[in-house]
Amino acid sequence: MDPVSQGVLGAVAALSIAKPNHSRLAALLGCAGGMLADLDILIRSSEDPLLNIEYHRHFSHSLAFIPIGGLIAALVFLPLLRKRLKPVAIYLYSTIGYATAGLLDSCTSYGTQLLWPFSNARISWSIISIIDPLFTVPLLAMALLAVVKNRPIFGKSAAVFAIAYLSLGVIQNRRANSFLESIIANRGHEPATRLTVKPSIANLVLWRSLYLYEGHYYVDAVRVGFFGENLIYPGSKLPAFDTQAALDSVKPSSPIADDLQRFEHFSEGYLAALPDEPSFITDLRYSAIPNSIAPLWGIDISNTNASGHAVFETRRDISQSERKAFVQMLTGRPVSASN
Repeated sequence: MDPVSQGVLGAVAALSIAKPNHSRLAALLGCAGGMLADLDILIRSSEDPLLNIEYHRHFSHSLAFIPIGGLIAALVFLPLLRKRLKPVAIYLYSTIGYATAGLLDSCTSYGTQLLWPFSNARISWSIISIIDPLFTVPLLAMALLAVVKNRPIFGKSAAVFAIAYLSLGVIQNRRANSFLESIIANRGHEPATRLTVKPSIANLVLWRSLYLYEGHYYVDAVRVGFFGENLIYPGSKLPAFDTQAALDSVKPSSPIADDLQRFEHFSEGYLAALPDEPSFITDLRYSAIPNSIAPLWGIDISNTNASGHAVFETRRDISQSERKAFVQMLTGRPVSASN
């Protein structure tokens, strides 16, 4: 998730086990630990554009790396805090904060190598958006209360809230998935495969849905509110990208072949080519509008850099009409024809 959420949850985790007189320092250490794992964003190369997304949420987010990550965070603060806390306490608060990073990121749909080095599977439970103020702001408020008033009970309350909110995400995910299954049945698209639902930004009500049927990905938005009937906002379909055919057309040892395989792994196989840009391969899991096929990012296999690697391109511009359509779907209203 975003760095603020990571830091706040790390602080909350440390506060939930802290002694009353350790509240402020525990929050500091937990916050630092929670944010430390995301320093993998600094792993990048000007010659290899995909190196950054390959190693983001990689080893630093794995369960196996937690003791090491906690130790690194503790060693940073040990010279500063050793007169106020025992080294074992510094390590404990830093480590429990660090432990939240990979677990929280696995709750999103981005994909986290939680089981590295035993598996390179990208874990994505898709129960919370990558950015969700409804989750972060209450946690931040309770964590600040715990620090200002020096009372860990507020940290424990924040931990209960976090668990409750993520549990709600599990319930909403299952509701959205069940609704998608009914949509597939009504369309006569059984047996569809690769069913997935993911929350749109900053909420647990409006979800992006994907499934594969007869070689095409179908993209829709589904709204599973807490009152009233479920709604579908139909989207579009795209042919699934044939990665193997693309690999057969290039040299096996070429940078492009390597890029195709890495980008397929990163996107968990949800690849498609845009109709008007057949060489631009998009990660179909994401779009600014949940029923849209407009990409947030992708690789252009016809555009290579000096090292022969495909250019990685982000496309995050959102028009005013798209913002309006998003609000209409989120609030359960019909989307205007102009959208």
